[in-house]
Amino acid sequence: MSSKELRTLTREEVAKHNTEGDLWIIIDAKVYDISKFKNLHPGGASVFFDDDIAGQDATEAFYGLHRHEVITKPQYLRLQIGVLEGERSVMHSRIVGELSKVPYAEPTWLSDGYFSPYYTENHRRFQKAIRAFIDEVVTPDALAREEDGKPPSQSVIDAMAKVNIHAMRMGPGKHLKGLELMNGIVRPEEFDYFHELIITQEYSRTGQRGYGDGMMSGSVIGLPPVLNFGSEAIKAKVVPDVLSGKKLICLAISEAFAGSDVAGLRTSAVKTEDGKHWIINGTKKWITNGTLSKFFTVGCKTEDGFTVILVERGEGVETKPIKTSYSPAAGTAFITFDNVKVPVENTLGPEGGGIFVMLSNFNHERWVMCCSSARSQRLIVEECLKWTTQRKAFGKPLHSQAVIRSKLAAMISRVESVQNWLENLTHQMNNMSYKEQAAKLAGPIGLLKMHATRTAQETATDAVQVFGGRGITKTGMGQFIEHYHRTVPFDAILGGAEDVLGDLGVRQAIRAMPKNARL
Repeated sequence: MSSKELRTLTREEVAKHNTEGDLWIIIDAKVYDISKFKNLHPGGASVFFDDDIAGQDATEAFYGLHRHEVITKPQYLRLQIGVLEGERSVMHSRIVGELSKVPYAEPTWLSDGYFSPYYTENHRRFQKAIRAFIDEVVTPDALAREEDGKPPSQSVIDAMAKVNIHAMRMGPGKHLKGLELMNGIVRPEEFDYFHELIITQEYSRTGQRGYGDGMMSGSVIGLPPVLNFGSEAIKAKVVPDVLSGKKLICLAISEAFAGSDVAGLRTSAVKTEDGKHWIINGTKKWITNGTLSKFFTVGCKTEDGFTVILVERGEGVETKPIKTSYSPAAGTAFITFDNVKVPVENTLGPEGGGIFVMLSNFNHERWVMCCSSARSQRLIVEECLKWTTQRKAFGKPLHSQAVIRSKLAAMISRVESVQNWLENLTHQMNNMSYKEQAAKLAGPIGLLKMHATRTAQETATDAVQVFGGRGITKTGMGQFIEHYHRTVPFDAILGGAEDVLGDLGVRQAIRAMPKNARL
């Protein structure tokens, strides 16, 4: 029914329709005829009479049990027959492309009346365009694919490629030269790590972790070694197809017996007698996008040490899906390399020089994960602030309880500390060469990732307590909380276990200690 056909009704008129066969209710100044729907209601028809809302205003009861988007679904919109005379709708959920008005729901630089030394007007225009794109194009697909476990839709991948989002997710660099970025909002030479941070954080707002990793996150960590260490011939073969979204690449380092211990890898690469090819044997495990990828950036044990080699899917390469606690949309794989023959020209960087290739790449990978963690935590803070305002307990809003306010205070403190540390390190990245970043920022980024993933898990636990039973329910009011609590441990493991990264940061600091430093 269109708005032109809706009737204007008084509360007195609505109150007359309060029986089993003739049942109306009011939600947010809108009148709904649920006479036929009541028996289809998941909670049963009795709730309308037991809670004394038949013919009455059910707004508070509705929002105590349902998310706003429920009432916007077509099957429920059809139930609306009118609007209340002299009253207007005031409830809304996220507005596509708009900033949230909920305190702490946005980073400080996007909040009214606050300032930042890091972001320019160009960053602000860029953020606005990225948010609108993500909300309109990506989020609907993310919700659907997270549910059915299928890979991200090619139409969405193509739409992202059209405005060169895939290229921008690789960070600043020569690969952006000549490209029109986000319809010309930012020039390739202007694009910096804060622009990339914006993309990652806006993308994280979908709150769908499996889909998030499925949307070419393997390329984000698998392609940079090709960009930075591949020959011109290799780059010409691989880069255009990956940045256009036609083919995926993934980073294949972790193994069943060697995760964070890169030096302990067992996958081997041995040269043929003529020295023209590598013969690769071994397995890789927990490889994001592995089942979806055409190319693999593989860490191998060679005669000279640790070497990184680009492998193309073909004879001897087999991938099998691994079941994880998030959606199969991520394409997480176990990979077997059985006498795979690869040209020596596919070597990325010098033979035996794989540690440097990976260390420089790990910095970017871990930084991206910190960007995502900070924004994902903020989504949970927003959910909790909304819930504690609308949820009534003991006759008062949930946030009237001191223990709830204490949890909210801890959540807010955590996310703000992560975001501010992240922005400081991003500023350093903007002012350092790639080589300087590899030398100076491995420790600080490792420490930040450890801090981010630990605070994230604390926030996830607190959020479940705030939402109660809804926090462990996959649908409804707590769906984002349940999903976050279930998938947040991924961040503590992927890209390097948090304990290992914390130790990395301290060891780097100890190496830099002045020899004459004394108490």
